[in-house]
Order: sequence, then C-alpha cells, then structure tokens
Amino acid sequence: MPSRPIAIVAAMHEELSALLAQMPDEQRVRVAGRDFWVGHLHGQPVVAVLSRIGKVAAAVTATVLLERFGARAIVFTGVAGGLAQGVNVGDVVVATELLQHDMDASPLFPKHEIPLMGLSRFAADPDIGHALAAVVADVLRDPVALIGQEGVDEFGLQAPKVHRGLLISGDRFVSTTAESAALQRELPDALAVEMEGASVAQVCHDYGVPFAAMRTISDRADDAAHGDFARFVAVVASRYSLALVGAWLAGLPAIN
Repeated sequence: MPSRPIAIVAAMHEELSALLAQMPDEQRVRVAGRDFWVGHLHGQPVVAVLSRIGKVAAAVTATVLLERFGARAIVFTGVAGGLAQGVNVGDVVVATELLQHDMDASPLFPKHEIPLMGLSRFAADPDIGHALAAVVADVLRDPVALIGQEGVDEFGLQAPKVHRGLLISGDRFVSTTAESAALQRELPDALAVEMEGASVAQVCHDYGVPFAAMRTISDRADDAAHGDFARFVAVVASRYSLALVGAWLAGLPAIN
C-alpha cells in the first residue's frame, strides 16, 4: 500500500513552481478545479497544491487533500504581513497557534470563537513546528547564500530571524497602518496576519491531522504594504519556501 503523502500547500504560483521543479516524478491530478501534483520530494511522498486566496478556498483545498489524497500532514508555506514589534520583512513566522481575526458571531458567541466548537485558537503541530523552526534558524544564518547579495541589499535582509507564536487569518488584505494597529490592540500576541492559515488549521483539527504553517514576512501590513510584492515573492519568498521545505523533508526518516 503506498505511503500517505505529506501535503505541501503554497500560497503563490512562484512558490509552487519552485517546488515542482524539484519533484522528479510529479503527476497532475485535477480535483475541484485545482491542480494537485503527486510525487516525491527529497525521498518523501508528497502532494503539492496552490491554496488559492482566502479562507474558503484554502479550506476546500485542505479538505480535498485529506479526503482524496489521504495526506498524513499539511504544511502551509507563503507570505504574511508582520504585526508584532520586531517581526520584520524577511523574517519567518512558524505558527504555534492560529486564529481567524474576522470571525465574530457575537453576542451569540464570544468574538473570534468558532460557533459550536468553543475554540478560537487552533494549535499547530508542535513536533513539525519545532523541526521547521530549527530548519529556518539554520537556513537564515546565511541570507546571501539563500537569495544573493543583490536581494539582501534590495530588501534589507541583513539578519532575518525566525519567530514562533500566534498567526492570524482573515478575508481581507491588511494594508493600512490603521488596520494593523487595530489588530495589534485587539490581539497583542499576534505575530503576523495572512488570509488562509487558520481555516486550514480548523479543517485539520476536525480531521485529527497534523498541521503546520510558516510564513515569510513580506511587509509590515501597513501603509507601505503596497510595495513590489511580486518581486519580493520571486526574489525572496519563493527561494525561502524551496530551501525551507526541502531542508525539512530531507531531515525526515526515509520512506520506502
């Protein structure tokens, strides 16, 4: 019986393309209007897919990964806007827990709580998270080797760091200083904000499957967040994802 794959979910086309280029035997399977790529990466059985944008799209993607492909774990890689002080462009956040910042069924339920579940925060898998954080810390020691001197200089990535903590998700692109400040007041322990992770965490919680998320900080989710996003993804985030996912998979026990 074939081994159950690890699912690698990318948020951007460039990240997925970089991963697929390293898969020697990928085969496309189209489900629910999405292309799922089944094969091996660093000796591990994997299924790679683009999440699409937003919580519903990401939740559908996660459900297909679990129901159709029997994924034994889901790892999400992408970009996010930094919120907490010291979480800067080029840093990486490895989530310990995830929350939907725009979930609000009050007064029927407390704000942020998922109705009928009694939960607002979903824990990421601690073992995968610990391993990913260790890989990130090691890889980020030499950003020049990772993205080149030109990229380091362009984006000011002199000493990128890894952070662990709360990652929040919502169906809007946070791109003003006012929005960012409001989220920081409401959820002061939130490290970064994006648009998919917490919904995938909820699906994995329901299925009892390990989930982990790591996000490269592309901006500070403020009035300057409209910079050259596409170039950052191409020069920095896609190379981060390829190196980090590859190093983590390479460190796992071989599966025959």
